[in-house]
Parts: sequence; C-alpha cells; structure tokens
Amino acid sequence: MSIVVTGATGSLGRLVVEELLARVPASEIVALVRDKEKAAGLAARGVELRIADYSEPATLAGAFRAGDRVLLISGSEVGQRVPQHTAVIEAAKAAGVAQLAYTGVLGGPDADFALADEHRETERIVLESGLPYTFLRNGWYTENYTANLAPVLAHGAVLSNAGEGRVASAARADYAAAAAEVLTGEGHLGRAYELSGDVAWSFTEYAAEVAAASGKPIAYRPLTPEAHLAVLTDAGVPAPFAEILVDVDLAIARGRLAGTSGDLSRLIGRPTTPLSLSVREAVSASA
Repeated sequence: MSIVVTGATGSLGRLVVEELLARVPASEIVALVRDKEKAAGLAARGVELRIADYSEPATLAGAFRAGDRVLLISGSEVGQRVPQHTAVIEAAKAAGVAQLAYTGVLGGPDADFALADEHRETERIVLESGLPYTFLRNGWYTENYTANLAPVLAHGAVLSNAGEGRVASAARADYAAAAAEVLTGEGHLGRAYELSGDVAWSFTEYAAEVAAASGKPIAYRPLTPEAHLAVLTDAGVPAPFAEILVDVDLAIARGRLAGTSGDLSRLIGRPTTPLSLSVREAVSASA
C-alpha cells in the first residue's frame, strides 16, 4: 500500500508531500506528476514517481495499485475539471484503491457559486463510484490574497465586491496538514470535512493587517460587481476568470466562505494560521 498524491508538484501537492515525509517513510509515498523533471527533488528523497496526466486518461492506467490511499487534488483548469477528475476516479476504481480523498470546496453540495460547480459534480461522481472516500472541502487559502500584494501596496487599496462579507481563510500549509492526517490516520472514510480557518475576517480587517505589516496606509474600497469586473479586466485578467472572481466575492457577501466549523484545527491538532501572521510573512517576502 502506498499513499499517492496527485498533482504533487503543485502549490498544495508539494506541501502535502512534505507533511507526509514527516509522518511516514518516503518509500510509502508516491507522487503522481506530469513532469518527471519538476519532481526530481522528490525522487532524490526516495519518493516514488508515477507519470500521468489528468487530461490523458490512458496515462492513468496503472497509476494506482490495489490498497493505495489516494489524494485527488482538484485540477486547476476551470471548465475541464469534471472530465479530468472522472478519469482519475475511474482509474482509482479499476485499481481497487482503499481510499480516495478529494479536495473540494467549503460547503460541498450547498456551495452555490460558479467555481463550486465542478467540485459538486466531482463529489457526486465519487459517491456513485462506490469508492471509499474522504471529502476535504477546503475553504479559501489566505495565499489567494497575500500572493498578490504588489498592487495593494502600490495603490494603497484592497478592492472587492464582497461588501462586508467575511472569509474564514487558512494557510495552504494548514490544508496540507489536514490532507496528510486523513491519508495516514484512521476513521476518515465516508467523512466530509468542512475545512476553514478558525476566524472569519472582513476585507476592512484584511486591509488593516496589510497596513500594520507594511507601515503604509491601506484602505478597503468596496466596489460594485460591475466596477470590480472592469478593474480586473483592465488589469489584464481574462474576462472569464474575472467573472469567476466577481462571482466568488458575491458568494462571500452571502456568507458562503465564512463558516468556522473547527474541522480544520481539529484535524491538524492546532489552531489554524492567523491572518496576521500570513500577511506579515507575505509583506516581508515582497519587500
């Protein structure tokens, strides 16, 4: 039996592998990747590499073994994820894996925004497959905001059409630790975890944290959806993705990403990473 992490060279996948390396021998870990060269560092540490591509179902034949525990990290290509995920699920079922953990979205079937559509459909396909499953319904990564601080610092403004909505984000490393726990621990089959940070923050509070960390005046500027869409597209964001971002902010305004179930901190055995710490680290890195 091996623990297989798909998308193991991605932002989340690499962190999951690091968490696993701290818990189990490298010989028990498999990195499922498209590019062998990008995963050379993992191979050098004793992690087995299996080469496959979500978009090429034929490459998934033999990617899994009977009894494997598999983490299906959702694909990044919006609009392509259902067929991609279906190919992985079918290959996992054919192999007879012991667990398929899937990184979905906070709220699961109740998430009512466009970005959640493919996650809801993937969960349905997993359930219909009959595979032993664990749903990791990830809330927002704090890095969704802190990774792009340059324009915020340059213009002194946080822009959003989320109004006074709140976001219970957590650091990507927190979600990685939760994934490692369900892949190495017991009692997680047939469970759906609503994963989010311990504290939900507003964009006014986020702007204040950036101001405190940077020493610069930063204000929250709430926008209408139409105005926000115009700002994003004028900045070069492709229109389809800009529309998704605006739709997510509308979901935030409705409270869809504010849930604080405590599942994440319980799984990882510690509080989730505070917003203030993530912001300070990001500001320091951007200096």
